[in-house]
Order: sequence, then C-alpha cells, then structure tokens
Amino acid sequence: MLHMKPTHSDLAARLRAAYKEGAVPPLRDGLEPTDIAGAYAVQALNTAHWVGQGRRIVGRKVGLTAKAVQAQLGVGQPDFGVLFEDMRIGDGGVLRASQVLQPKAEAEIALVLAADLPSPEVGRAEVAAAVAEVVAAIEIVDSRIADWRISFADTVADNGSSAFYVLGAAPKPLAGLDLWSCGMVLEVNGDVVSLGAGAACLGHPLNAAAWLARTLAERGEPLRAGDVVLTGALGPMVSIKPGDAVKATIGGLGTVSFTCEEDR
Repeated sequence: MLHMKPTHSDLAARLRAAYKEGAVPPLRDGLEPTDIAGAYAVQALNTAHWVGQGRRIVGRKVGLTAKAVQAQLGVGQPDFGVLFEDMRIGDGGVLRASQVLQPKAEAEIALVLAADLPSPEVGRAEVAAAVAEVVAAIEIVDSRIADWRISFADTVADNGSSAFYVLGAAPKPLAGLDLWSCGMVLEVNGDVVSLGAGAACLGHPLNAAAWLARTLAERGEPLRAGDVVLTGALGPMVSIKPGDAVKATIGGLGTVSFTCEEDR
C-alpha cells in the first residue's frame, strides 16, 4: 500500500498538536533534513495560523549562530523563528513546567529596534543605527521533536525550537557597549553552567541581526521599529527542570533571570 507523503500543512498541524500532546518523531517523512524552503514554509503556515488565533508578532529570534552547531546540522547558515507577545516572561518571572516539553536555556543579547530595516542589502552599520536599546536576555528553547533529534529542517519548521524568552529590566543604549568581547555567565541554582562571549554569536551579535534583517527583507517581511531581536546564544544551552533558578549576567548589560516551577 502506498503511503502519501505528508504535506506542509500536515507537518504544521503535527507540530501544533505536539505542544499539547507531546513531542513527535523527526519530520523525515515529509522534510529532507536540509530542505530550507520546505521548513520555512511549514513555519510560515503555523505563524499564519497563530496570528489568525490572535497572537501578536513582536520580533524574531536568530538560531544556529555558532559554527559548531551549524556543522552538527550540516548547514552553513543560521535560522530564525518568530517571537510572539505571549512568549515573553518578565524578568525574575516564572516558567511553568507544563508550558514546555524538554526546555533548555541560553543567554543572549537582545536588540530592540527604533527604525525599520527594509533593505536586503542592510549591513552591520545600518543595523547599529537602527537599534533603540540593547538588553540582556535568556531564551528558553524547546523542541516539539522527541529527544531533540533535530535536523536543520526540523528546528526551522518548529519555529526555530522556540518557546519563551526573558528580557532584563535595564536596557542600555548601544553606544559605549562592547558586544564583541563582553563576557556571559549563565548560572542555574547558583552554579556556573555556561560561559561565553559576544563574539560567539556569528562573530558579533550585530552580524546576526544584519543576517536576519537581510533574510527577512528578501522574504518581504522586514524587521520593523519596535521589533525585538534575539541575536543568538553566547554559549552552550543548558537543560532546565522544575525547581531551577536561572540567571544570566552579560558584561555591560547586567543580569536577567527566571525560575522554572511545577504547576501549583
């Protein structure tokens, strides 16, 4: 008996269901591991579905900014996912264990834009000129793919393996900050679990933001004033569980934190 290959819509529905019903196997039956166009098509279907449900897009996240991670997944480029307003947790706030499947935390530098970036030719200098403020951030990543057995296509289709994010309470202007050599320390329950630096993020967080701006402009979905951009991990991501208190400290930007708790 012939099995029909699942459509992009089928895969999008499978991923949406996984949020509630639990992680699913890799999407190999419908997406080749490096099918970039197909993966973004699945992501776009779910983005449109969620916008139709009333969720509001507030920015984008860049993933796979470390060359080592790109090599693991057999690609030579980063990826992106969509940030919705309801994905934000306040600084010092709580992540409920029931909201995630297999969460990990990574420390990042977030940018908030003061101007649109509509050009597919945008470079780092134009991005820098468009930044309203810079803030320490933690991205809580999660995968709807079982055991994190992701290919590039899996993570892209799954909205960049995104879940939630936390922004620090003390944004700073870009002027005077060193986003290249700034150090990052990620602690869980007071123990240092991840170290990194701004240069770990595509050589510079502004490089990651410029890649994103160009990529989205080419797709006809440019970054806009007010958008939040999570520029990518500054060091290795770390698994988290209920009871964990997570804090990131980034040179020049201060701290940002949250706790993971069981539902009451």
